[in-house]
Amino acid sequence: MQSITVFGDIHANQPALTAVLADMDARKLSDRYCLGDLVGYGVMPNEVTRTIRDAGCPTLMGNYDQGVGEDSDDCGCAYTTRKSRELGERSIAWSNAHTTAENKAYLRSLPFSIPVQVGELKILLVHGSPRRINEYLFEDRPDRSLERLFEGTGFDVLVCGHTHIPYWRVLPSGRQVVNAGSVGKPKDGDPRACYAVLQVEGRVLAVEFVRVEYDVEKTARAIESSEMPDQFAGMLRVGKG
Repeated sequence: MQSITVFGDIHANQPALTAVLADMDARKLSDRYCLGDLVGYGVMPNEVTRTIRDAGCPTLMGNYDQGVGEDSDDCGCAYTTRKSRELGERSIAWSNAHTTAENKAYLRSLPFSIPVQVGELKILLVHGSPRRINEYLFEDRPDRSLERLFEGTGFDVLVCGHTHIPYWRVLPSGRQVVNAGSVGKPKDGDPRACYAVLQVEGRVLAVEFVRVEYDVEKTARAIESSEMPDQFAGMLRVGKG
């Protein structure tokens, strides 16, 4: 049996990342891949980026990494209200101002996808979707829509992030979609950090979602002590938003 460990959407939350990496170490999990979005919303972008760089694991560019890496005022996020847009604009402005030039250069260098062969399965790792770095692949997306993402690719499994909500779906064709959830900004009502372990035997895939306790208050208080909107601290405490 072979396995890979996937994690992402850290969003400048160093305590969550530290806890997740320690949990992986304790479980002796190797072959780690990061799905991107190292920065944004949290106030430790340089600490998180440095940790990922030091870890040396293959890492994707997330939409927030792209925005901050390019010093853009657009993070590629989808806003449903004027208030959420205002909060998002404050977040990327703060992140742009506090991320070092060296780390921005690193974020700009990251790839948009990573293909991985595990057992007999061909797996494609992306942040949003194979089409767009900021496309949301929610669990309730119609089968037909997800199946189209595989057409002409030869891949058996698609692994993504971006929604911050973990799931595993098997499509009618037998192809599979896995969302690894979020390390640093969960949105499924569980404040604990989340990552995924994919185990493959031949062509059979098993997925385990691992939840890890971390010092949520440390991250929340750091946000509240900064010029980043306090609302992001509240979101961490409840695992929503």
